[in-house]
Amino acid sequence: MRISTVTMFEQSTASMNRQQSDFLKVSQQIASGRRVVNPSDDPQAASRAVGVDQSIAITEQYADSRVSARNSLSQTESILNSVSDAVTSAKTLLIQASSDTLSNADRESIASELKGVYETLIGQANATDGNGRYLFGGYKDNAPPFVKTAEGNVEYSGDVNGRQQQVDASRLMPVTENGKTIFQSVPSGAGYIAEAVKEDGTRNTGSVTFSGPQVTDVSDDNYGDDYRVAFGGTEDAPTYTVQRFDEATNAWSNVEDHVDQPYTGGTDTQQLSFGGVKVSLEGQPQSGDQILVAQAGSDQREPDLFKTLESAIRVLETPAESTSERAELRNTLNTSMRDLDNALDNVLTVRASAGARLNELDVIDAVGSNRMMNYTQTLSDLVDLDYAEAISEYSLRQVGLQASQKAFVDIKGMSLFDYM
Repeated sequence: MRISTVTMFEQSTASMNRQQSDFLKVSQQIASGRRVVNPSDDPQAASRAVGVDQSIAITEQYADSRVSARNSLSQTESILNSVSDAVTSAKTLLIQASSDTLSNADRESIASELKGVYETLIGQANATDGNGRYLFGGYKDNAPPFVKTAEGNVEYSGDVNGRQQQVDASRLMPVTENGKTIFQSVPSGAGYIAEAVKEDGTRNTGSVTFSGPQVTDVSDDNYGDDYRVAFGGTEDAPTYTVQRFDEATNAWSNVEDHVDQPYTGGTDTQQLSFGGVKVSLEGQPQSGDQILVAQAGSDQREPDLFKTLESAIRVLETPAESTSERAELRNTLNTSMRDLDNALDNVLTVRASAGARLNELDVIDAVGSNRMMNYTQTLSDLVDLDYAEAISEYSLRQVGLQASQKAFVDIKGMSLFDYM
């Protein structure tokens, strides 16, 4: 069989190219640290690696989302801590103002301090995060949620929802609270609150004061309903009528056995019991005066921390000279202190919820970290290089290439003319 010189050269060159290709492939694997450099190296492993890479990217996105959520919740928790301190300070000032030994000037001084607490709370309610978004405006976070009206009252203009963030595949977590939940709500366990106010919102003109209300029978069929004590009769023979608010008819109706009953409070104390609650009354009423006894947070007694402070500031700035003015001072302070107790309980409840979510983020972080380790290990098993095996293969391919080159040199030097 005759083998041409061209055939020998072509075969030798093809052999060297093949050996060099294998050698370069191993060199590339060692340089990159990956066994699968191109999909053609291991199509099945490359396909699975793409899915694992996507899972790692999603897990990293959730981790970044949790960092943002933790920042928002930490800021919320910190601000709520300041709010609870401010409410406690306001309650302390109202207790101080309740002393009968204080003069009008003393109470006006306390009102000035209370104004400072009031302004502090407005500032906290309109706090922003690091990106300029208002924390307590819900999804309407581009404007202050609490604004002062022309009359000087503070109203909530934000959204009634709290912003939520996806912190894991199956967890959509609220990362902020809306201002209504914090400053215009009460905890679920809040009880009754009494307030000396007429149906049209004006203040009583008599000198009746109240204490309580106290819960006496939670098993009463009408416990939890809203009531009011309406005074009538004459100055010499005053009467009272207890009315219950019927949500079905959206109207007040008289309570049986409590209609046009003689009021004998005056300088003594008269206790009224109805609907599982008891309220104590003193002083002389005027016809048309009313005492509202309603569940905190009901439609008849909507909670509002700012209105509570506004009422307290107003009554402390008003000189209490007459018996009716002193009665209004006492009643307003009693109502305000109960409102502040409920407001503090509510703020602490919301703060505890924020703290619980911060703890939950720690748990989700730990789970996400373990998941990331599993993904990383799986990806390493699929595409990473075994260096010991690769170095051995590298040496083998190097020897093969050198042998191919040496064989080619030896073959191309063979010629019959050397033997002639």
